[in-house]
Amino acid sequence: MIVSALLTSIGINLAICIFYFTLYSILRKQPGNIHVYAPRLLAEGKSQPGDRFNLERLLPSAGWVRRAWQPSEEDLLSKSGLDAVVLMRVFIFSLRVFCFAGIVGIFILLPVNYLGTQLKIDFSDLPNESLDIFSISNVDNASKRLWIHFTAVYVFTGVVCYLLYYEYNYISSKRISYFYASKPQPHQFTILVRGIPLSAGKSFSDTVESFFTEYHPSTYLSNLVVRQTNKLQNLIRDVNILCKRLVNLKSENTAQKKYTRDGFLGLFGRKVDLVHHHEKLLGDLEENVRVEQLGVSLSGEVPAAFVSFKFRYGAAVALHIQQSINPLEWITEQAPEPYDVYWPFFSASFMPIWVSKLVVYIACFILTVLFLIPVVFVQGLTNLGQLETFFPFLKGILTITFISQIITGYLPNLILQLFLKIVPPIMKFLSSKEGCISNSGILMSACKKVLWFTIWNIFFANVLSGSALSQVSIILEPKTIPAKLAAAVPAQASFFIAYVVTSGWTGESSELVRIIPLICYCIRKLSSCCSTGDEFDVPSLPYESEIPRILFFGLLGITYFFLAPLILPFLLAYYCLGYIIYRNQLLNVYDPKFETGGKFWPIVHNSTIFSLVLMHILAVGLFGLKKLPLASSLCIPLPILTLLFNEYCRKRFLPIFKAYPAECLIKKDREDQNDPAMNDFLDKLVTAYQDPSLMPMQHSSNIDEYNTPLLHSREV
Repeated sequence: MIVSALLTSIGINLAICIFYFTLYSILRKQPGNIHVYAPRLLAEGKSQPGDRFNLERLLPSAGWVRRAWQPSEEDLLSKSGLDAVVLMRVFIFSLRVFCFAGIVGIFILLPVNYLGTQLKIDFSDLPNESLDIFSISNVDNASKRLWIHFTAVYVFTGVVCYLLYYEYNYISSKRISYFYASKPQPHQFTILVRGIPLSAGKSFSDTVESFFTEYHPSTYLSNLVVRQTNKLQNLIRDVNILCKRLVNLKSENTAQKKYTRDGFLGLFGRKVDLVHHHEKLLGDLEENVRVEQLGVSLSGEVPAAFVSFKFRYGAAVALHIQQSINPLEWITEQAPEPYDVYWPFFSASFMPIWVSKLVVYIACFILTVLFLIPVVFVQGLTNLGQLETFFPFLKGILTITFISQIITGYLPNLILQLFLKIVPPIMKFLSSKEGCISNSGILMSACKKVLWFTIWNIFFANVLSGSALSQVSIILEPKTIPAKLAAAVPAQASFFIAYVVTSGWTGESSELVRIIPLICYCIRKLSSCCSTGDEFDVPSLPYESEIPRILFFGLLGITYFFLAPLILPFLLAYYCLGYIIYRNQLLNVYDPKFETGGKFWPIVHNSTIFSLVLMHILAVGLFGLKKLPLASSLCIPLPILTLLFNEYCRKRFLPIFKAYPAECLIKKDREDQNDPAMNDFLDKLVTAYQDPSLMPMQHSSNIDEYNTPLLHSREV
């Protein structure tokens, strides 16, 4: 990519960002948009839509930036939980890393690269020069200036490792403090047991009761056997949809009765009143639900149960000790919070879960391979010569300077982003099929899949395919990949700089405006499906898509730190934008529905370690290509030292994210012994994990007062 093409891409994306910021500052002030831009505040009763017009609503302002900046980390923790704090710490960590990298890269490495003579530069025609003049490719082979890059790699590695250790330690202490400050929670006293052996003449519930009474007599409290309720959940979903439709019909003008036909698709049969027709359908559905509930209660058990204990320590002992001689029976795992349970999850035995995971991994591999098609197409757009070869009819159009700059500098990344939008939902769906027992577990699994999918398809596939369609065969020859990396990665620096600008700047700004939710809300409003009193869902932050994107930009920054430091200021701008925007969204828009207790941080740590090791491998190969074998040899200890550091962090911090230590559990148990509310908590714990679909419901009789969710929690 030439300099002018990059400047065109920057100009287009900067204009879009300014437009988005201006649009948001106006739209958020409009009373009718409060459901889109402040649904959390509206649900909490902290904000109400106004109806008085004033001119200030039509003028853009930046007051929201100050309000997003003001709350402390403790405020964010109390409002949005530890996962939100971890997300903000990822931005803080990245800003610290790339502030240091930016100082070294822009003020030291970039001038060294630019003053090299390896590439022939025509300073009189700089806009048409390749961006490679700012990369290490422009430094002469065997030049002593390459030792500056060598030193920078060592120093940067040390700084990143220090910051990683500091953040891991900080978030670990936050996780322990968060646990100490929490009230007794059902999941702290409960485990999930799968693979329950069936005893002759006994139900699964009786088998669990006798087993844990015998082997955990002093700590065992109760059990709830899981039942197969997939069909019942579908029925309840239909009831929920019909209920909302009936509420909307009754909220409209009752003076005008609406009619439909009771036959196929409302086109045939006799005419009936629409409200009465829906009430009859609702009554029939509720009767079907009650019949199904009765059937499931009598014969719907599966060999899995939530087993609760009187103490946290008792639950931890049962969790971590093998319960049976046969390790495929009485399999234990930590129970999620009751509202976090993913009820359709059961495959209850080892083999179905294993098969499900295998099928999911195969599906992920197929998706990864298929995604190479748009990647190859995008890489073809970055090279005008290839385009003219494969599409001769475009030759005349491509001679127009502005058009060619848009095609090579902006269009490839835009197309790639459109394809990437479908990946997180697909990965989330696949993760839900591999046996996860919680919604938060599905999000974490999807987060890992999206991250590695992005690293392979956006980084490695682009690098190894190069800018020529004919080089895609390299991907199919694994033996050539290590030798090609050192030469191919610097060549793609310009593509990834444009990617940061397009995906990072514009992507974060579009998150602020929430275009799709705004359009959907306007459509519902225009179609009279959304009344003033109608309930609405407060969204939760899509960690499965946002964390991988943040970490992928981190990989680009670490990898290109010494290769093409021109990328660093664009990354810094991205992280600054993301920090402010996501603080605003967490405070006003997103409400956490599930909490992992900060378990996303090990994913962040592992991704950063991978990025460092990749940078070291590139340094070894590049210094070899640049005829500096001593520097190449001296870089070999770097990945070894980094992996040793990672192993130390795994031993030191990772166990805290897997389970709380006995020291913490026993301390909390002793504190609870003096709590008079503990007996009431244990009484409620007995039914805390009852499947919501088995709880009684009655909507047809009180539909006029329908203001609550379909699945009511019973007091116990």
